[in-house]
Order: sequence, then structure tokens, then C-alpha cells
Amino acid sequence: MTSQSVMPDLLGELIRAAHRQTAARRAEVPLTEVESRAQAAPAVRDFGAALRAPGLGVVAELKPRSPLKGPLTDDYRPAELARSYEAGGACALSVLAHTEGFGGHPADLATVREAVGLPVMRKDFIVDEYQIAEARAYGADAVLLVVAALTKDRLAELYAYAEGQGLHILVEVHDEAEAHTAVGLGARNIGVNHRDLRDFRIDLGLTGRLRAQVPADRVLVAESGVRSPVDARRLRADGADAVLVGETLMRSADPAAAVAELKNSQAHGTTQERS
Repeated sequence: MTSQSVMPDLLGELIRAAHRQTAARRAEVPLTEVESRAQAAPAVRDFGAALRAPGLGVVAELKPRSPLKGPLTDDYRPAELARSYEAGGACALSVLAHTEGFGGHPADLATVREAVGLPVMRKDFIVDEYQIAEARAYGADAVLLVVAALTKDRLAELYAYAEGQGLHILVEVHDEAEAHTAVGLGARNIGVNHRDLRDFRIDLGLTGRLRAQVPADRVLVAESGVRSPVDARRLRADGADAVLVGETLMRSADPAAAVAELKNSQAHGTTQERS
């Protein structure tokens, strides 16, 4: 049974919401106009190179809420938060643009891109070329494609379209079969989401198990459940080139310090327990 056949209702609803939100924006601004804006957008920053930099990279995420945890902040200031993440040493930023589930908006991409010099990725359930063109039009440098949200053919179509827009791509997987799909697609950057799509439990051991399936020349980004420097150090030892961290940073009283602590976890050899 594939992960697509066991997707829980929450994930299915988030994907349906992505379709609804995209259709509403398309009705206001046609794809041809968005593609024209994308062509005039600032040059793409090298998201892939940022992930490949020496040491453990931290992709810091911006999102005002979570569909599982509810509000993560009552004072969402994307530009200010982005600057804090950059000051802490983040290698790139992930910006939630999904409105119904996460409280974000595609326009947040432009706000963040203008505030920092880091590469910016649109994180969303991308199901349509419109979202990809929209990401580039708002200044995004990369997009996330979730294997579980797409058929193989649709994944390949959207991957090719994103490449055509000059964007970098992070392909997210949740199990061995999806990792095989991502590698077969030729994905250079592969994200391992530790959250089980069936019951939403976190399995930090997944990155280590999938590393052997991913060629050494591909970048591996460990996603979800990274709560402390102990977790970051473990994932680096398991073969992760970077960690993508959202909730822990969003709840931190000092986001810059929290990013720095994760980034420097190996150097300092901290034995802090997970929060």
C-alpha cells in the first residue's frame, strides 16, 4: 500500500485547501500574468549551494500556526523573524505560504526575501504550476514538492516546470518507496520528513535509514521533530546535510540564539536533553 492510499483526512484536507486557494488566486490573476512577473523577479539565490556549505545547515522556517498545534505566535512579523534567523546563522529560510492550515500567504515570500540575503523556499502543498510561478514572482529561490501529495507523473511535471522557472527544488519523502521515487526523478535535494503521514508520530531514525538509499552526491535535509542540539547532532551523524526546523524556532524567545545553538551543536558537543 502506498503512502498516498493511507493519507489521513488532515493531509487530504490540506491538499484540497491548496487546490482551493490556488484556484481563487488564479481567478484574480491569470497564470500568464504571474509568469510575466516571475520573469521580472530578482535573480535566484543559490539554495542548493547554501545546503551544501560545510557543517550542518539550518533551514529556519517561518509559519504563524500549525494545523496540529494551532497558533505558534500571536505576533507574526516575518521580516523581523527572518532577520533574526539570518543573524543566528541560518543557511536558508522556509516560508509557509499555505493559508488555511498554516496562516501564511504567498506575499510573505516577498516580505522575507526583501529583508534578508538568504535563499528563500516556498513551503506549501504544491499541486499546480501556478503556485510555482507565483513563488518565483514573489522572489522565492526554491520550492518544496511533496512526493506523497502527487502522482509520479504530476511530480515529474511540476519538477520540470520549477526547473524551467530557474528554481531550486527540495523533494520531500516520508519512506523508502518515496525516497526511491525522488532519487529516480533526479532530485538533487531530498528532504526526509520524520512525521508519519498515517498517525503523525515523529521518527528521527528515518533520516539514518534513508541515507543509504540516497546517493552521496545528493543533499539530505532532515525535517520535523528537531527540538534540540542533541537532535541536530544525531541527525548530522546519521548523514543529514541540513535540518529544517520550524516549531522549535517559532516558539523560541530568542530565535537567533536558537538557530546558532542548532548550527553549532557539533562544535560544542552539547548534551542538552530534548525539550
